[in-house]
Amino acid sequence: MVIKNVALETVCGITSVLPDNDKMEIAFAGKSNVGKSSLINGLMNRKSLARTSSSPGKTQTINFYNINDEMYLVDLPGYGYAKVAQAVKEKWGKLIERYLHESKQLKAVFLLIDIRHEPSENDKTMYDWILHNGYEPIIIATKLDKLKRSQVPKHLKQVRTGLNVVEGTQIIPFSAETKQGRDEIWALIDEL
Repeated sequence: MVIKNVALETVCGITSVLPDNDKMEIAFAGKSNVGKSSLINGLMNRKSLARTSSSPGKTQTINFYNINDEMYLVDLPGYGYAKVAQAVKEKWGKLIERYLHESKQLKAVFLLIDIRHEPSENDKTMYDWILHNGYEPIIIATKLDKLKRSQVPKHLKQVRTGLNVVEGTQIIPFSAETKQGRDEIWALIDEL
């Protein structure tokens, strides 16, 4: 996809009313330090549209990025490592669940998993939860550039078995550094 214009159009916090969009939405979920903002910036060929941070848990809202007035990339709050109170984490969970239930335009959910590590309990819970909400998540295995090429197949298998993925689930290795995987992600989005 050629990106002509992109803008952060809507930001929804815990008490916000979700927008009733008329364009397709593609959501991105993942742990607080998995590289979601870097992925979104990489997909849009921008350096700092989505804020990246060395402290996990920067995204505490649902952010709707309008792409070419044709679709939305939706950045969901990170889960897991964020240094916030349990009550706040539970509210984020309810916000994400409300979005998954209420969005009429959501076509796909991409779940980001750090390829270097076995999926955490939070990752497994999120994967099962997305399935339970009627979506088949597409897995993006981030931080690919941190592995040697020879290690990649073993780590992809670790992600596949760690999540106990449904047969046929796509797993796309991605590097924010080299942009490897970017074209495959856009090809999938274009199919939708």
